[in-house]
Amino acid sequence: MKVFCFGSLNIDYTYKVDHFVQKGETISSESLQVFSGGKGLNQSIALAKAGADTWHAGSIGEDGRFLLAQMEEAGVHTQCITVLEETRTGNAIIQNDTEGDNCIILYGGANQAITREQVDEVMRQCQKGDFLVLQNEINELAYIMEQAHKNGLRIVLNPSPMNEKIRRLPLEYVDYFLLNEVEAGQILGREVKEGFDKEELGKALRECFPKAMIVLTLGKEGSMYLDEKESFLQPSYRVRAVDTTAAGDTFTGYFIGGLLRGLAVREAMDLAARASAIAVTRLGASPSIPCLKEVEAYSF
Repeated sequence: MKVFCFGSLNIDYTYKVDHFVQKGETISSESLQVFSGGKGLNQSIALAKAGADTWHAGSIGEDGRFLLAQMEEAGVHTQCITVLEETRTGNAIIQNDTEGDNCIILYGGANQAITREQVDEVMRQCQKGDFLVLQNEINELAYIMEQAHKNGLRIVLNPSPMNEKIRRLPLEYVDYFLLNEVEAGQILGREVKEGFDKEELGKALRECFPKAMIVLTLGKEGSMYLDEKESFLQPSYRVRAVDTTAAGDTFTGYFIGGLLRGLAVREAMDLAARASAIAVTRLGASPSIPCLKEVEAYSF
């Protein structure tokens, strides 16, 4: 069984700063590092490192060819990636502060140049029962979901970055939602305030999407899993964070990768929690994602 990740590929420009720049303020960064990134790329690499047969679909410009080599080195199949001659690769400007938090500005570039013909070609590579992992950093999401559902794929949606476009998608086709509390509130059309009741929020998601399996990530509090039969809380592993950029993508890749390798849901949730904890102790997006042997051997 394969997993296709149809998503973004970025070049990340990461600035180490004392604090996030404010309106009207000019600050100097301590350093600048250039990494491969994009939620799609990060999740594909996490999926492959978790042991899944991973195929990435998406688009880059000529300036992003080095991303192909990095993905292939991680074990990702790249035959479904289109290289565009006249469009730049998507990129991100990332501020990383002394607490390990980050803020990000995205430029879509080639990620927003997906065509329906490209989608149709990718679907011809898929088989019924394969997984399709999606985020919200490419165009043509609705068409991708419609064709995936028509072809019997199991759809995984990480609705990030969340905006109104998500609520216009055929969300009834989604088999797995992976989202944080802010995204959950937005997708439900409600505000999630500090000190919210996670059990209540999870119940509301289940009522809205009764057929879907839901993973609600809760930051330092861990994550929650909910489906028709069970719900439980997965605690987080305590580490000293230096860069949280790819933590969610690592969690997504290892959770779905664990399921594809035949793990039970509770085992896959724990594996994902361990992998994402390791990722935040390292700088960069995709370079921070650990391999499966590291995750299994790491002592917390």
